[in-house]
Amino acid sequence: MEPAAKFDPMTEAALRSLHDIAVPPPVSWMPQTWGWAMLAGLLALALLVWAFKTWLRYRRNAYRREALRMLGEIEQGLQTPEKHAEALHQLAEVLKRTALAAWPRAHVAPASGTDWKQFLRATGGSGEALDRLLDDIEYQPESALASLSSGEALFASRRWIETHHVSA
Repeated sequence: MEPAAKFDPMTEAALRSLHDIAVPPPVSWMPQTWGWAMLAGLLALALLVWAFKTWLRYRRNAYRREALRMLGEIEQGLQTPEKHAEALHQLAEVLKRTALAAWPRAHVAPASGTDWKQFLRATGGSGEALDRLLDDIEYQPESALASLSSGEALFASRRWIETHHVSA
């Protein structure tokens, strides 16, 4: 090891008088003006309004989720030949129940036949497959129901349930 260096008395006096560097205090993260606090409050309020509207929309569409769940069960019945006719009847029933949940009963309940098909077209559009399904399905023999393309009717029903528009 090397011996410690010897300084002259003046250098030693200067080194003893040195102090640590003065560091400024840390900068506060709090806003310095009331405008930033107001902006933060408005953003929090906007977030609360958005969350409330999202919650209301979720609750308002509960009937759609239930109808789509029922469509899943009907889809399983459509794949079974012995339950095919019953599942097609249930498909028409789900459409009516969905409409009854969304619109006033006095407006939807009496609709049948051509009026019912026009209602479905006016509220969300329905395809030819849905029209054929709803065309007196309860009076069709099972042989005619077997020839009906259930895939198209199921797709059209699902599309109507997901996209129909309910005016406020």
